[in-house]
Amino acid sequence: MVTVCDLCNCNVKLELCFNDLMFCFSNSCHQYKMSPREDAPADRGFFVGIIFFILGLGTLLPWNFFMTASMYFNNRLNTSEWSNGTVTTRKEYYFNNWMTLLSQLPLLLFTLLNSFLYHWISEKMRIAGSLVFILLLFILTAVLVKIPMEEDRFFSVTMATIWFINSLMHEFARFYLDRKSKSCELETSNRLLPTGDVEGSEKTSDLSVGSVPNGNPNKGDSGVSEEEGVRQAFIPLQSENTSTQKSSILEVFKKIWLMAFCVTFVFTVTLSVFPAVTVDVKTGYGGKWERYFIPVFCFLLFNVMDFTGRSVTLAFKWPSKDSRLFPGLVVCRVIFVPLLMMCNVQERHYMPVLFSNDFMFAAIMVFFSVSSGYFVCLSMTYAPQLVEPKDGETAGALMTFFLALGLSLGAALSFPLRLLV
Repeated sequence: MVTVCDLCNCNVKLELCFNDLMFCFSNSCHQYKMSPREDAPADRGFFVGIIFFILGLGTLLPWNFFMTASMYFNNRLNTSEWSNGTVTTRKEYYFNNWMTLLSQLPLLLFTLLNSFLYHWISEKMRIAGSLVFILLLFILTAVLVKIPMEEDRFFSVTMATIWFINSLMHEFARFYLDRKSKSCELETSNRLLPTGDVEGSEKTSDLSVGSVPNGNPNKGDSGVSEEEGVRQAFIPLQSENTSTQKSSILEVFKKIWLMAFCVTFVFTVTLSVFPAVTVDVKTGYGGKWERYFIPVFCFLLFNVMDFTGRSVTLAFKWPSKDSRLFPGLVVCRVIFVPLLMMCNVQERHYMPVLFSNDFMFAAIMVFFSVSSGYFVCLSMTYAPQLVEPKDGETAGALMTFFLALGLSLGAALSFPLRLLV
């Protein structure tokens, strides 16, 4: 957006600096950046950041709780019995597939229903009720370890527990993310309008560009300083922008559809084989290492490398949001599906084993998880940049929906892919 500068009658580009959440004027002749409020409370010791970090860990607790304990659930469900001197398996429950699907479907469901639930359920009920029921369901899951139960009933109770725990956790996560977004909005407002500007916005809005003599705030009898002149030029423009009507959902989707496809495709590929296929990979070595192989090479390695891929985007972002190479690289991730399926997955019936070595499986998991975190973070970052600032909230909501859609599609695809191994 280009406007006329009051200081020297030159063209000034108005841009939004997302890195420090400040608006600034910049051109070749002068620069101005509004300073934050001096009376804003300081976050000593980064306690607010630590709180949100712990809350973020808590939202993934149910998913990782059941996923890392998959060996216990599989051993309890897929029991074997002797018949005529041979070992026969009673029933295959596909616990990993159902656990993945029932963990991700609540996210998609509550993303669609949250706009209705928000008005019917109070905030106290959402936060306190969610945490209390999650605690009770976790206690139930722990108690069931000591209670003998028929396999079908145990499977049904466990799946119901997974569904309700993840549903409540997604609702709790939605609540604290809303608090976080509102705190970011407040912080942005404070930086946009420094102390005294909120109360005097109506007064300063009357001091438009035309009200300053000769277009220069330093001339005439107005006695307005150079800094105040920039504020006077900015505040009417900001008021005009905030009153602009937001674009429709369809209009916003037409601008971000490629990023929506990318985040959906990335999570579809990731959840189609992780953990439903990767958790059944067996080590080529025996002994104590067999107990730690999946927890280390599958779960720990994936999460650490996924976090690394997301963190890399803080240093550089490649390809750019306008590059055709970006969606091409996202689609190329589909190669990890057959690669992981041809690792030493047991039991298997159709596909051959090409990568029986433990370190080959670990190498594939590294590239698989790093690319997952990297491309997801880029997609979620690029989408709001493709629309005007007033449509950023709509773009974020749409990306959240397609993120949940990708998780659900990947979980659903894990059933046929596991059967193909």
